[in-house]
Amino acid sequence: SRCTPTLHLPLPPGAQASRRARQNVARMLEPAVCPGAVAEDLVLIVSELVTNAVLHAKGPYALTVSLEPGRAGVAVSDGSPGMSGRGSECGRRRIGPGGRGLKIVRALGADLFVSRSGSGKQVIAVLTWQSG
Repeated sequence: SRCTPTLHLPLPPGAQASRRARQNVARMLEPAVCPGAVAEDLVLIVSELVTNAVLHAKGPYALTVSLEPGRAGVAVSDGSPGMSGRGSECGRRRIGPGGRGLKIVRALGADLFVSRSGSGKQVIAVLTWQSG
């Protein structure tokens, strides 16, 4: 099968958003374009960014993944205009330890950006690797 170069996926609110995002991204990855270890990292990055959006921002949520040899871009959009990443707007509170999502994304080698988008924002991760 051929690699789908771009995926745009509206996401449901709640815990099912991360699962749906992971499943769809895993299906779009082709080993010739995205090696196995990179694919695993990319799926984890998607999971962390979507989980952060659902925990810390209000909807609607959407995921866009663009893939090309040696590079992937992941954008998670939400309906919260605040750039601080605090979840006070949606009234959700974290239960238990947390706060590691963006650290994990950075530790996997992704560059992170946040930009305003319409009435909300996008958190963007760009991951690069040596393509062969």
